[in-house]
Amino acid sequence: MKAFQTIFLLVLSNTFMTFAWYGHLKFKEMKLTENLGLLAIIGISWGIAFFEYCLMVPANRIGYKQNGGPFSLMELKVIQEVITLTVFTVFSLLLFKTETFKWNHLAGFGCLVLAVFFIFKK
Repeated sequence: MKAFQTIFLLVLSNTFMTFAWYGHLKFKEMKLTENLGLLAIIGISWGIAFFEYCLMVPANRIGYKQNGGPFSLMELKVIQEVITLTVFTVFSLLLFKTETFKWNHLAGFGCLVLAVFFIFKK
């Protein structure tokens, strides 16, 4: 159960962070935000990132072995990185129609899956 909670919170957290880091690149297409300056965009991104922290911190606390969770620190980090790239890929393909998913991206994901395998190997 703690593993599922951890992964669920990490997916939500990374969704907020992806929007905070890359969502503003679509602001020029929105009437409400098309003329905002850099400081306003940074402020909006920080506001979005706040929710990322509200989810990431509990995910790590719940998932960490020394707090009764199922994952070591290394395992938590590798899980988070795989989730980050998965969320980012979905985000970029859905919102940025000019982006494409190529064989080298798939090969990179394969390397990440191998990283997960080796990190979890006892």
